[in-house]
Amino acid sequence: MKIFGISDLHLSFESDKPMDIFYGWENHTEKIKANWTRLVEEDDVVVLPGDFSWALKLSQTKKDFQFLDSLPGKKLLIKGNHDLWWSTAKKIKEFFAENKIQTIDIVFNSMHKAGKYAICGSRGWLYEKQEDKTIAVREAGRLKTSLEAAVKEDLIPIVFTHYPPVYAEQVTEPIMDVIKEYGVKKVYHGHIHGSGMNSAIREFDGISFKLLSCDCIDFTPYFIQDVEK
Repeated sequence: MKIFGISDLHLSFESDKPMDIFYGWENHTEKIKANWTRLVEEDDVVVLPGDFSWALKLSQTKKDFQFLDSLPGKKLLIKGNHDLWWSTAKKIKEFFAENKIQTIDIVFNSMHKAGKYAICGSRGWLYEKQEDKTIAVREAGRLKTSLEAAVKEDLIPIVFTHYPPVYAEQVTEPIMDVIKEYGVKKVYHGHIHGSGMNSAIREFDGISFKLLSCDCIDFTPYFIQDVEK
């Protein structure tokens, strides 16, 4: 078993949000499918930390989820800022069951076990101004809940957030405090695109960060970890 990551697919099979208006995004779903099927096997895990679909309602995501479900591997989604379709965990899981979507789950106030590892995470937040602090603290709490669940089962956490905990000169301190509290040394994130990756932070306070936005990794799932069965 292997763990991969890829973020910000921005699928729009049922919404009018074509991504090919942006440079480098031409035929991006075909690129993702080709690279995914080349690398990922059925027993692998692929983590998608946010911005999976442009749909505004859960009912409008069916074709996007069917596309993802058709690809090899177990897929784990974390909420992104553009995932406006995101509802309660209960409703999302019911939607999966009703539409026979069998290879997708979410990480939301929870973790997912993968061998001796735990997939942990939350949306996170960019702490740009004082009024963002409430949201940042809430997301830090979700990350802590996820990490605590891993600790209770004596698993090694692998942390994913949608927003980068640090970006350019910005540091989301509540998120970073939780990361440091649990001794996390590597964080995978999305959200940043195009030339913005030049301001993405690769190391901060002894913690390394990896940007997984699909346009920044050539629309190819990024290998993270081998997992013993």
